[in-house]
Amino acid sequence: MTTLALKLYRALTGLAEPLAPLLLDRRAKRGKEDFGRLNERLGKPKLKRPSGPLFWLHGVSVGESMSLLPLVERLRSERKDAHVLVTSGTVTSAELLAKRLPGNVIHQFAPVDAPHAVAGFLDHWKPDVGVFVESELWPNLILGARDRGVKMVLASARITEHTAKNWARTPKSAHDLLAAFTLVLAQDAETEGRLESLGRASDGRLNLKYAGDPLPFDTNALAAAKKAAGRRPILLAASTHAGEEELVLEAYQRLDTDRRGNPLLVIVPRHRERGAAITEQSRAVGFATGRYGEGDGFSSECDVYVADSLGELGLWFRLAHNAFLGGSLLPNIGGHNPLEAVQVGTPVISGRHVANWAAVYRDLEDAGLAQMLAEPTALTAAWEHSLDTADTRAAIQKKAAAIQAQRAAEVEEAVHRIVALLP
Repeated sequence: MTTLALKLYRALTGLAEPLAPLLLDRRAKRGKEDFGRLNERLGKPKLKRPSGPLFWLHGVSVGESMSLLPLVERLRSERKDAHVLVTSGTVTSAELLAKRLPGNVIHQFAPVDAPHAVAGFLDHWKPDVGVFVESELWPNLILGARDRGVKMVLASARITEHTAKNWARTPKSAHDLLAAFTLVLAQDAETEGRLESLGRASDGRLNLKYAGDPLPFDTNALAAAKKAAGRRPILLAASTHAGEEELVLEAYQRLDTDRRGNPLLVIVPRHRERGAAITEQSRAVGFATGRYGEGDGFSSECDVYVADSLGELGLWFRLAHNAFLGGSLLPNIGGHNPLEAVQVGTPVISGRHVANWAAVYRDLEDAGLAQMLAEPTALTAAWEHSLDTADTRAAIQKKAAAIQAQRAAEVEEAVHRIVALLP
């Protein structure tokens, strides 16, 4: 039974739905939507549905989408007769998935959560099993799938304290949404407790963040970058957000570079469209700054290099002496994936605002693979310590592999349980 609040949500989104094309067009002009694929967001797919069983996996943005990749491979291996559809909600996630998904896996943009768009999407694709990752609880999409008999899974579920408090205001609606899932696998103990408080006990534990393979890279590009860097160590600031680059540049400015091999700073912004602003900011401080987006090649002649390219973190993690991970110095972002760095032997430095990755950071901190900053100004000292005392890459990789191995059984069990939902 659907609660009054959810019925009201459906009615209001239905009334607003005629405005969706206009809003999507405006977002596309700001680079937040793909002009050529707006019909997918409106529930009007152009691709034909393949015949046979269909797994539908959904992750809203880059982090969630990338965490789906090992699940895609395992499901295809377990059920060779089934097809896989992956949906996401951002342009960047679509671009990265286009590079990393196998050729016979379909990607579509998720429909906006409005009645007609959702109905168009579900009636076209007719998924048998739907897997939502983390905390994507869109009422129209979830309840529409349930009503069509889709077996729904909430995998690697993460319910923050803030989200739990919001849902607690309408507990019956939260219960109704969570009850639509046949299987709920919580990411951590905190989420298990919050799910119980909302009336839906977890059916087990799964954190897909531990399941990913090392990021890909171009061997020729890595060799060329190593040659260009020469003897200079590389300090990497990866997945940075607005407000963080200023703090990173200030920390680099305080660094005693002559004493520690004159390290070169590489900044890889989370959103590459910010590359020009970061470059201007760096040059204003007085650093000789190169930028990928201006056609500058990576060179040891600069102090700072802004790598505003797409999908090359695998290269920079392998090149870097250590990696500061952004989204962690300022609140409300929640941090980014530290496993991508340590998997290839690069130690991690991070701020304290990593709620999205708290369990992973706890494991890495206990293993000595991640250093958490008490405050942003501590980044300089953390860099100096890392330059002076860092473990070998092989030792770091060995520790990281041991952590992931502890979680491997959870992934295998989850795959079998999801596959079992498919007739």
